[in-house]
Amino acid sequence: MNITTEHANGIAVVRVGESRLMYPLLSEFSAAVQKLIAAGERRVVVDLSSVGYVDSATIGCLMDLYRQASAAGGALKLAGVQKRVETMLTMTGAQNFIEVHPDEPSAVKSFGA
Repeated sequence: MNITTEHANGIAVVRVGESRLMYPLLSEFSAAVQKLIAAGERRVVVDLSSVGYVDSATIGCLMDLYRQASAAGGALKLAGVQKRVETMLTMTGAQNFIEVHPDEPSAVKSFGA
């Protein structure tokens, strides 16, 4: 799976370089973000600008990661969400919980960095 993590100003930025984020890539993606949260990262941005398609399992995974970050006293935010992915977030109600930003810089800025 094409996933990179970068740290800037105390914020972990996870960039997903896949056009479709769904099974079987979900487990690797989820494990990478869970590892960051477990290691003490409290501010996580997931950049989905390359992702044009997600399924319901992906939405469930994002909600689970959001809950884990929140339970640890942190936050998980999305950046660069394409229209089709945004539609899935809206249809499932996930956008009522997870903050969605148009791009990575605005997501990072939303943390006050």
